[in-house]
Amino acid sequence: MEPHTKEPITLIEEVFPQDTNSYNTLFGGRLLALMDKAGGIACAKFAHREFVTISIDTLKFISPAKQGDLLEVTGQVVFTSTHTAGVKVTASAMSKSDWKREKICEGYFFFVAIDSMMRPIPIPQFVAENEEEQKEWEIAQEIRNNMLKNKGR
Repeated sequence: MEPHTKEPITLIEEVFPQDTNSYNTLFGGRLLALMDKAGGIACAKFAHREFVTISIDTLKFISPAKQGDLLEVTGQVVFTSTHTAGVKVTASAMSKSDWKREKICEGYFFFVAIDSMMRPIPIPQFVAENEEEQKEWEIAQEIRNNMLKNKGR
């Protein structure tokens, strides 16, 4: 079973007043929801399966987005196991005046493929084809291994 595509997906959203706190910066939870959405869509595109989120790890908030900014959220599958896909998700803020990107958040999201009865099902496997893909695979694999090790605690 081969992946359908390894290409990333990108969502673009505008930061509206209802998305912001009293400092007119984006709520972290709103950004997290967009990143989770991008990760799930990247998995669905990769494997043509339904996925649910099982873990979010090493999420780094780097800088805030402001009301009126555009958000560009990109998700790309970088790791797979039998039923699980790991996605690196990156969010950038852009001003509509110059469209320059500033990375504001990055993290690794893990999803499991499910059938109609919510049972895990197999997915196509990601194969690293270059050094960068191999590096991301190893990072995601280490995160997943730590997640599994801590699961029993």
